Amino acid sequence: MVFVAENQALSEEPQRPRAKKKRTGRNVFLGVVAFFLVVAVGAGVYAFSLASSFNSKSQKIEQAFPDDAARPAKVQEGATNFLLLGSDSRAATLGSAEAGGSSDQRSDTMMWVHIPSDHKNIYMMSIMRDTWVEIPGHGEAKMNAAMALGGIPLVVQTLEGMFGTRLDHVAVIDFEGFKAMTDALGGVNVNVPQAFNTEQFAFAAGQQQLTGEEALAFVRERKAFSDGDYQRVKNQQLFLKALMTKFLTAETLTNPGKISSLVDTVSPYISADKSFDAAAAGGLAIGLRDVRGSDVVSFTLPTLGIGTSNDGQSIVLRDEAAIDGISKALAGDSLGSYVQEAGLTGKR
Repeated sequence: MVFVAENQALSEEPQRPRAKKKRTGRNVFLGVVAFFLVVAVGAGVYAFSLASSFNSKSQKIEQAFPDDAARPAKVQEGATNFLLLGSDSRAATLGSAEAGGSSDQRSDTMMWVHIPSDHKNIYMMSIMRDTWVEIPGHGEAKMNAAMALGGIPLVVQTLEGMFGTRLDHVAVIDFEGFKAMTDALGGVNVNVPQAFNTEQFAFAAGQQQLTGEEALAFVRERKAFSDGDYQRVKNQQLFLKALMTKFLTAETLTNPGKISSLVDTVSPYISADKSFDAAAAGGLAIGLRDVRGSDVVSFTLPTLGIGTSNDGQSIVLRDEAAIDGISKALAGDSLGSYVQEAGLTGKR
């Protein structure tokens, strides 16, 4: 499920429709886990091997959620909400955050991933890291400050408070995992929306196949763009969809050896809450077996642009009307209708 988390100061500048096809499901957010297990489920005994590999090689977040009393009730049975956090060097640096403590990390990339109760679509909502929000117990601050102030549980509490909706699962993925998966798939084709340069690479506009190293540079870059994080978020969404599309090909899905290799390669880069094990992922994947790339809809939580906080920080202004609309749509299991009516896809 695009993604970067960098150690940066709080005052830093902020910077589809559907179509169905064959069997198999998957959710971009983990980039791998669920749809590995879709194939596993259809492979009988082979599933046990993949499940064992995922359970043994991935890591569990010691404390992913705040105290239950501080959380909203689950209102939509059958619908599933994930929080996906991106990280650089997840295993080495997120220990305190994963234990529910403060951290020197910033959750600079986060996506709320919503799967409606009919399991016909996957909605990925990127949240700008510098969005000015109310962080429980700390007042107003940038969204990415929640990790530093109270670890993953405070990030969850902040977002659940914003949308009045309970998150079912949390996952953190080290971007090195995307690099590894990109290379394991033989590269990923991305339609680069505008030409730009990073320290290492030059990206021309248009279709091009990215290696793992190029993919990392593509999803991390923000300084090359006049709108900074806005374009980075769009690029992250583009890459995830391209990664999923490459995975959901007959060439990959009918190759058990390739699937097994991908699970082994990427699992060490993933942490998830304790309830999201191979069995839970496999069960979710069965429900998503008819989902294809065209059924995945990505958008960014609308904002009111860039402003300045009372203490002089450059921030992204939250759009209360959009937050309220999305909150009601999540509660009513109607996010697809809201996204379409609000024209959120392709909008910043």
